[in-house]
Amino acid sequence: MIAATYTQNRGYRVEDVPIPDIGNGELLLRVAATSICGTDLRIIRSGHRKLKEGQKIVLGHEFVGVVVKCGRRAGDFQPGCRVGVAPNVGCGRCDMCLRGMPNMCPDYTAFGITMDGSHAEFVRVPHAAIAQGSVAPLPDEVSAEQGSLIEPLSCVVHGNRSVRVQPGETIVIFGAGPIGLMHVMLARLCGVAQLLVVDVRADRLEQARELGATAVIDASRQDVHDRVMHETGRRGAEAIITACSAASVQQQAVHLLAPFGRVCFFGGLPAGESQVPLDTNAIHYRQLVVTGVTGGSPRDFHAALRLLTSARLPVERVISHRFPMGELGKAFETALGGDTMKVVLVAEERTLG
Repeated sequence: MIAATYTQNRGYRVEDVPIPDIGNGELLLRVAATSICGTDLRIIRSGHRKLKEGQKIVLGHEFVGVVVKCGRRAGDFQPGCRVGVAPNVGCGRCDMCLRGMPNMCPDYTAFGITMDGSHAEFVRVPHAAIAQGSVAPLPDEVSAEQGSLIEPLSCVVHGNRSVRVQPGETIVIFGAGPIGLMHVMLARLCGVAQLLVVDVRADRLEQARELGATAVIDASRQDVHDRVMHETGRRGAEAIITACSAASVQQQAVHLLAPFGRVCFFGGLPAGESQVPLDTNAIHYRQLVVTGVTGGSPRDFHAALRLLTSARLPVERVISHRFPMGELGKAFETALGGDTMKVVLVAEERTLG
């Protein structure tokens, strides 16, 4: 089968690899649709801390598929079932796993990082993923393309929950890429009164406006602090989400919050840039809450799937490019070029044969 592989410190290739074998408690899926994430691109460029020198993996962790083989102990799944899969698999024994957050497990494994992932025609799902509730039937109302975005939407659900977005509030979202725009959609669904979106690209800001932003701010042309204060009557925002990897944005965010405001540092920073000076007096005297999130739990994944089933979040609007699986190399070239939103690969009509 065709697959996009990465070998630690030796690079990325599109090549033919064997179709995975499965054990008694496992599933084999034909990948129906899979999207390329910024994490995939960072692995290609810089590797991953969980990979050993020379270790080879198939990339990809945002996907849905069709069951083609079932182990005898793989639960109630049957061949032909459409399913989505949350990518992080915990040890099942630590405090984080027992609290239902395998994404925070210190020994987690993950598709496309430590396990072979979904940028291939077929993917093996281990029993641990099934046991922790990470495999979910995909309703007919959710297309394969939409399903490939359940995982990033689950991360957005996690971020939204972390700052407790409430009806009638003012929220600021930094970044109008795919994740930022999903935050826009979800914030509007939560009933916010004002939704301000900050970016430096006019085309992305226009898309944010189309999806429900009440005001957009081009940070390359306007003073963000002045504009936010103007829009909020000098009060500031109740919640801010930084859906971009910029230290200056994190530093600025605390000065844009109203008293008792909350900020979620959603986008992480490169390792050498993560020491960000913050005005802790502003946090102290205005009683601000500063938090962050990473990944999403099975609970977030199932919530995201229910949102897509409701047809109230048009997540497909963040897809800019679609490719058949046979054009895997072209899809990655496009994504690595940088001028994209979500790049999605869709299965061609093939079976195990």
